[in-house]
Amino acid sequence: MNVHADALAFDITCVDVNYLRPRLACSYLVTNNGKAAFIDCGTSLSTPLLIEALHSTGLTRKDVEFVIPTHVHLDHAGGAGMLMHECPNATLVVHPKGAPHLIDPQRLIDSTKQVYGEKKFNQLYGEIQSVDCQRILAPEDDTTIVLNGRKLLIAHTPGHARHHFCIYDEISNGWFTGDTFGLSYPDISCNSKHYLLPTTTPVQFEPDAWLKTIQRLLSTNPERMFLTHFGMVEEIYSLAEKLQHDLKNYVDIALTNKDASPRVETLVEHLTRYTFNDLHMCGNRQEKDELQDLLATDILLNAQGLDVWLTRRDKARKAGKA
Repeated sequence: MNVHADALAFDITCVDVNYLRPRLACSYLVTNNGKAAFIDCGTSLSTPLLIEALHSTGLTRKDVEFVIPTHVHLDHAGGAGMLMHECPNATLVVHPKGAPHLIDPQRLIDSTKQVYGEKKFNQLYGEIQSVDCQRILAPEDDTTIVLNGRKLLIAHTPGHARHHFCIYDEISNGWFTGDTFGLSYPDISCNSKHYLLPTTTPVQFEPDAWLKTIQRLLSTNPERMFLTHFGMVEEIYSLAEKLQHDLKNYVDIALTNKDASPRVETLVEHLTRYTFNDLHMCGNRQEKDELQDLLATDILLNAQGLDVWLTRRDKARKAGKA
């Protein structure tokens, strides 16, 4: 099994978890004074890759102190149980709202199988193992954990999901952002710069909370962001401006098409046009078929998330009038 891992500065390694395709999702291996932490961990099928990457640094399974999924969506936390089984001294650090789903993952399993079917589920995620509640730390907002002297600040960051947190690392002056700072695939660029896309996937997209979260991340004056999808970015202030701009435009697209039928398909059409036009304007010259292959799944998920947000918004407004 070939492991694709990039050793970054600051004793951080970006490990491709080989989810769906290369360079779509990663885990970050952070080391300090002979101890290690994994931030996001892919699926159970990713676990052998992570262990091999760990061994390549000269460390062993017993040296892993923390497994830290930013949230419990399965491309980030599906492998948490398997990885915890492999790392006997590790503590799982997860948002309080996400912890019950990793102690008993059956609800995650059932809901995902409803979407993909059992065969596809097994191909994508493998076996999802539960985690012993005695090995879980569910930190409140603004909690610091310490990796053998290396401080990692946990900040609750709603917007993409209510059970999402980000991790600030003093040594790199960077945030491990999960999905909070969007996605930026290496295979898509604009004039050799990163291209950022929001992730408004179901079911807890909250634009107002997300905009506040972005400001919170920037308030620490970071120099870099470590995205799960995919890799480290450093031109973060221009990217943050674009992310906020796109989030507002996504909301406008959703509201403009709230009465469309079929709504998800209409949103997919508008988001695709918006994204491809945006890419063209910034200098991307990839063929539409190639971009479609790279982005179709994300655009569909974003459309579905906006659809759920519109439904929830409509119910809340009706309840307020009752």
